[in-house]
Amino acid sequence: MQPLEVFTETDLNTFVRKRKGEIKLGETVQHCKTLDWKKELKESSAHFVLLGIPEDIGVRANLGRGGAHTAYKPALESFLNQQDNFFLKGSSVFVLGNVMVNDLMEQSNALNSKNHSDLLALREMVRLIDNRVTEVITYITSLKKIPVIIGGGHNNAYGNIAGCFMALQSGINVINCDPHSDLREAEGRHSGNGFSYALEHGYLNKYAVFALHEQYNNQSSLKQFIENKNLHFVSFEDIFIKEKYDFKTALQRSINFVKDNSCGIEIDLDAITNVPSSAKTSSGISQLQARQFIHHCASQLKPIYLHIAEGAPVLSNIKADNKTGKLISYLITDFIKGYSLK
Repeated sequence: MQPLEVFTETDLNTFVRKRKGEIKLGETVQHCKTLDWKKELKESSAHFVLLGIPEDIGVRANLGRGGAHTAYKPALESFLNQQDNFFLKGSSVFVLGNVMVNDLMEQSNALNSKNHSDLLALREMVRLIDNRVTEVITYITSLKKIPVIIGGGHNNAYGNIAGCFMALQSGINVINCDPHSDLREAEGRHSGNGFSYALEHGYLNKYAVFALHEQYNNQSSLKQFIENKNLHFVSFEDIFIKEKYDFKTALQRSINFVKDNSCGIEIDLDAITNVPSSAKTSSGISQLQARQFIHHCASQLKPIYLHIAEGAPVLSNIKADNKTGKLISYLITDFIKGYSLK
């Protein structure tokens, strides 16, 4: 099975709202003209590759709420309808499509994570998703292009990191803006242990968590930061409650910790106040601070990918929130423009 569902011009045109006198990014981005995505991507001059992972299996395998599969298309629509101008040219971006997960999503719909055997089946599906994500990210990274990955649970951090490792044949660093460290026990794959498995397999060198929430991480996860010199966190409470550091200083400390190597940039939309996500928070960073996080990381680090995880515009039994796609679109453009300052 192909690991990828390719988006062609016909697909992209369904998203773009053309307007006389304007040029939208969706009219100028690069894309596949055939299904031979590897050949077309290799021949493309675009440096950034937009990729979706429309799944929520990893979140449900972690006993969380479904909905993370709904983020990519609203984000893509918002991104494609931004203006092409001298701040950002669509030709720098190749809209590839999304990782093929339709078959697994369909199978997962019949499973209930409260049932132990179903939970094990969901975690096995996450392992299969890992393989597909790893394959696609490996190829993109081997071309020295930068994947911009939207959607899915934070389980997909593992495939991102593994793919970069396979392409580079060396470990990478990662910075993650997230209330949770996602260093839970390696008990079978789910959204809470992607970084645990990446460390265990030697794919992840240094790992920094920015704005971690102190009471939403178990003792064994926190203990790892004390015992492993390659792990670092600064808590949300240290910044905003105890005021041990201001936002800029705390972010710079985290950036400095991982800046010596190629670095993946991760942001879990759970970190942002009142954004629909798998674990929506009422006390997080602001949308502006999330944009600043992305911009400063992109401009100061050696980014090898960006992953925007766990946005859920359509949460289970909750009305769709169309603003989430627009926020993700801002984060994408902040990353590209920040990277381009180098």
